[in-house]
Amino acid sequence: MTEQRPRTRIQAKNRATILEAALEVFSQHGFRGATLDQIAQEAGLSKPNVLYYFPSKEAIHRALLAELMDVWLEPLKALNGAGDPIEELLDYVARKLEMSREMPRESRLFANEVLQGAPRFGEFVAGALKALVDEKTALIQGWVDAGRIARVDPYHLIFSIWATTQHYADFDAQVRAILATPGDGHFDDAKAFLLGMYTGLLTPRAEPGGLTGG
Repeated sequence: MTEQRPRTRIQAKNRATILEAALEVFSQHGFRGATLDQIAQEAGLSKPNVLYYFPSKEAIHRALLAELMDVWLEPLKALNGAGDPIEELLDYVARKLEMSREMPRESRLFANEVLQGAPRFGEFVAGALKALVDEKTALIQGWVDAGRIARVDPYHLIFSIWATTQHYADFDAQVRAILATPGDGHFDDAKAFLLGMYTGLLTPRAEPGGLTGG
């Protein structure tokens, strides 16, 4: 087995440039609509130069997904069982919404991949992602069972958080067209609305006899 030589500074820079260009192209056109020519043009490199670093469009796409995955899942990993349950979940909502504001291309990249049936990272979805979600839903179920949050289905709670926060990245053009407001101030309004909505959903309600429940 031959040892892989460390990349030179120029090689590392070119590789990063290609991945940045690919993120732009894939987020706009999806995997099927993107071409190596488009990626090369966006990167300001020749197509042969791109192929020197990555043997195919699929290799670029896989590398991009692999490098972004840890960043994308970090807010869910940070859900802390030692913290206040409602505060932890509201912080998760806020962080996911902020990622939609700061990383809309990444959100659309993942959405496009899933819409195609996740052919290039289905193994990750069924493996590492499922394991993480299972771990965090068990934590949330523990909070439910202890009466610390209302009776919610942990899996569908996570799905709803994904849907309501990533909507602002994946359907950005629609949101902007309907609201007709400049800039991204609508994210502040979205944050206030979502935090209020999830606070109401998660807060245990008093039942007859002084007990609390969902």
